[in-house]
Amino acid sequence: MKRELFKMWGVIFLGFLFILLWGKVSFAYNYLKPEEFKKWLETGKKVIIVDIQPHDEYVKHHFKGSIETNAFPANNDVLRKRIDKALPIINQSNDPVVIICPRGRSGARNTYDYLKSKGVPESRLYILEGGMSGWPYPEFIEKGK
Repeated sequence: MKRELFKMWGVIFLGFLFILLWGKVSFAYNYLKPEEFKKWLETGKKVIIVDIQPHDEYVKHHFKGSIETNAFPANNDVLRKRIDKALPIINQSNDPVVIICPRGRSGARNTYDYLKSKGVPESRLYILEGGMSGWPYPEFIEKGK
């Protein structure tokens, strides 16, 4: 009986720990829903768009005025260094920074972490939820350079 009770509490503890860690990972970043970003674009809200898509994907589809970095997946020093071209623009304003990547996952999180490490306040950083593949409003997309 004691052993079963111990197992039960162990399972409960592990479940709680999993939920706690999952929540930390999932909510450690500021995500921007496509509907909200669409409103920002429609209203002309000032925003800095940092696009890390590979060049061929950027040419296929990107937001007007975005900064092309081709840093995807931003998981090493060479790729992260490409993001530096956006820093002077970011540092000259207090506007929100929206990170665009193919799917809004690890490459975007790597970029978010890198910009944060360079002194960009986390309160200004956003990841477009779903990235370009999840963007449902084609009228806001440009093609070609």
